[in-house]
Amino acid sequence: MACKTDHTNFTLAVASGKGGTGKTTLAIALALSLARQGEPVTLLDADAEAPNIHLFLKPEFTCKETVSRPVPEVDESRCTGCGVCRDVCAFKAIAVIGDKPLLFPELCAGCGACARFCPEGAIREIDHEVGWVERGAVRGLDFFRGRLKVGEARVTPVIDALRRHTRKKGVTIIDAPPGTSCPVIAASRKADYLILVTEPTPFGVNDLQLAVEMARTLKLPHGVVVNRADMGGREVYDYCRAERIPVLLEIPFDRAFAAAYATGATLLDVRLEYQATLAGLAEELRREARR
Repeated sequence: MACKTDHTNFTLAVASGKGGTGKTTLAIALALSLARQGEPVTLLDADAEAPNIHLFLKPEFTCKETVSRPVPEVDESRCTGCGVCRDVCAFKAIAVIGDKPLLFPELCAGCGACARFCPEGAIREIDHEVGWVERGAVRGLDFFRGRLKVGEARVTPVIDALRRHTRKKGVTIIDAPPGTSCPVIAASRKADYLILVTEPTPFGVNDLQLAVEMARTLKLPHGVVVNRADMGGREVYDYCRAERIPVLLEIPFDRAFAAAYATGATLLDVRLEYQATLAGLAEELRREARR
């Protein structure tokens, strides 16, 4: 059954320069905080290679959409082995061995150049399944997750399909993949605001710098949340001050939450006092994005 969707008027993406900073923890807590105040909220798990929000929210999925991308199929009875398809493929997804084409679908970007320029008209494009998008409602949230099919190399088509499931009214929160590569860009681009989650360590600072460069390249307004803020040095704060990047929130290390996290609890399950703080932060960022 296909999932119905609307388009949002405010999208808040949560990203990090590396894994393990607490990005998903924050995304879940933000979504729950807004939902508990009656805000219409959609939460998207865009880490399609390793989605894990469902482990904490435990939704019942009600629909599933297959995600496909076009890949070439060769009619060998018409192919002359001229090599034009190989020459126009910027992604090296086609080789010609002797006079026979050899396809590598996992490398194909679906640009269609091979089919367009084949002088014999021997190539057509067919749908190739790369993953799926699943939907479930839980705790007042409309939740979607993307899943990449095992063995597939290109996750961006799944993220693009996931991004189409946003709201007409309310807030969409996107839990982006970690890092600063193409999947993160696909998840974060065109967001109204980008929250970068980091930790006060030398590695945290280095990866934050890369994430900030990505945000600036995408021209996204952005700010920083420092997790485990009391367990490191001042390098993160010095960097943010020098670059005039707002520190939106500091979350200290909490042993009780660390223990509860291992059992699948959310931040708000352990520290309800964050609910008002996070809901207020989201509203502040929404106002800033509209200026």
